[in-house]
Amino acid sequence: MTGAAYVEFAVREARGVSPAYERLALAVSRDDEVLALVGTLPPDKRQPNLLFGVVRLLGGPVDDPVAFHDHTVANWPAIAAQMRVRATQTNEAGRCAALLPLLAALPQPLALLEVGASAGLCLYPDRYAYRYGDHMVGTGEPLLDCLSVGRVPPDGVPDVVWRAGLDLNPLDVADPADVAWLDALIWPEHAHRRARLRAAAAIAAADPPLLVRGDLVDDLPALAARAPAGATLVVFHTSVLYQVPAPRRKAFAEVVAGLPGHWIANENAEVLPYAALPESPDEGLYNVLALDGTPLAWTRSHGQQLTWFP
Repeated sequence: MTGAAYVEFAVREARGVSPAYERLALAVSRDDEVLALVGTLPPDKRQPNLLFGVVRLLGGPVDDPVAFHDHTVANWPAIAAQMRVRATQTNEAGRCAALLPLLAALPQPLALLEVGASAGLCLYPDRYAYRYGDHMVGTGEPLLDCLSVGRVPPDGVPDVVWRAGLDLNPLDVADPADVAWLDALIWPEHAHRRARLRAAAAIAAADPPLLVRGDLVDDLPALAARAPAGATLVVFHTSVLYQVPAPRRKAFAEVVAGLPGHWIANENAEVLPYAALPESPDEGLYNVLALDGTPLAWTRSHGQQLTWFP
C-alpha cells in the first residue's frame, strides 16, 4: 500500500517535474527496509513529500537513492519524530497564477480567506507579477509563470483589502525555522521556486496577513465574519483537503457553501469529487479549479499549468 503510493507520486507528480524525486520515490517503493520504517507511522504521515522534506530539513541527501537509504535507516528516530509533528505545508505562491483569473473576475474589492494557509503566501495575488505565455499581468517580484490553455488571461490583478488565513499550524515568515521548513518542502531542482519563496516571504513580512490557528470547520465562520463590510468575501484553498478525513471534508463543504461571498476550490478530484469532468490533459496529477461548486479547469499543483474546460 505504502509502496504503491510512492510509485504513484513518482509517476503522476514527480515525472517531468523533478527527476530526483521521481528516481527517489521509485527507489523507496522497492526498499523494504525504508517502507517498514515508514509503515510504523500513522497513515497520514507516510506520504513522500513529508518524508523527503524532513530528510532535507535534517540535512540528509535526496539526490542519491543509496545515500538516502543509508541516511534514513541510520537516522530514523530523528526523522520519525519530525514526521510525526510536521505536515506538508507547501506554501507555493505560484498557485496564485491559477487563482488569478477567478479572483480578477469577481466583484471588487476582495476580502481573501485562505483555508490551510501555511504562512499565507497565497494571500497576495495582487502583489505578484504573472506571465501567461506572452501575456503579462502585474509588476514586481516574484514573477509567476503559468501555461494557460483555453481562455484569455485577465488584464489586471484584483483589489484586495483584507487577507486572512486559517491553519492548524500557521507558519511565520519572520521565523527562520518556519522558513527552513518551507524551503525543505521545495523539490531539489526547483531553484526558481526557492527564489520565489524568498520574494513572496519578503512581501508577507512587510505586510503580515491575519493568520489564525484553527479548524477548517469549527473556526471558519467566526473568521469569515471578521471580513470587512463592502468587500466580496472569497474563501479559497489549494491542495489542502487530501489531509482532511472524508467526513470533515463534507462538513467543510457544507459550512463554506453557507457563507456569504464566493468559494474557490483547487483540489484533486479524488478528495473533492464532481459529477462529471472532461479527461485530464495527461496522466499527471491535476487539481480541479472550481468556483462555488462548479468545476472550471484542470491545474497543476504548483500553479504552472491551467487548462480550462470546454
